Amino acid sequence: MGLFIHCMSAPEGKVISLFNGKDFQGWEGDTVKTWHLAGGAIVGGSLDEEVPHNEFLSTRKNYKNFTLRLKFKLTGAEGFINSGVQFHSKRIVKPAYEMIGYQADLGDKFWASLYDESRRNKTLAAPTPELVAQLLKPGEWNDYQVRSENGRIRIYLNNKLTVDYKETDKSIPQSGLIALQIHGGGKARVAFMDIFIEEL
Repeated sequence: MGLFIHCMSAPEGKVISLFNGKDFQGWEGDTVKTWHLAGGAIVGGSLDEEVPHNEFLSTRKNYKNFTLRLKFKLTGAEGFINSGVQFHSKRIVKPAYEMIGYQADLGDKFWASLYDESRRNKTLAAPTPELVAQLLKPGEWNDYQVRSENGRIRIYLNNKLTVDYKETDKSIPQSGLIALQIHGGGKARVAFMDIFIEEL
């Protein structure tokens, strides 16, 4: 399941890879303790020690309208087992490890939903538990897609639409960083691979 095998089947056009499978080029975050590389994937968190607080590995570049595709695998031992993909986001000063912006959420009761991190602090749109149960492959690699276009946000889990949200608040930024999150408060491990973006 190496990155370079999947690269061969990447969609044609303006699609580029955000992760080269061998280092953190183009990304920034705590790559000493929280984030590391394993098996062609970006891995965050730990199954042995509780993650003390949220941590984000973010792109160095801002993105506006795009389709983002990636694979994720989330596992946990105990506590709050949660992760997510931030977008149209920025880092905040206090606490310095936090980010503000949209999050395509991952975890029990939050799978493939849209959350507003450190801003409105609420779920903006979510699929039914029945749909999640049909789509999710727990503890395995899952396909995830976020499409953001002029305030319309769609999230897909394993190629099925789970969220179709239209932002009505014109003050909410529709561009910013993309980031990978591991949530604090649990012994949890998340892995991401095959991260591709197509700017629209």
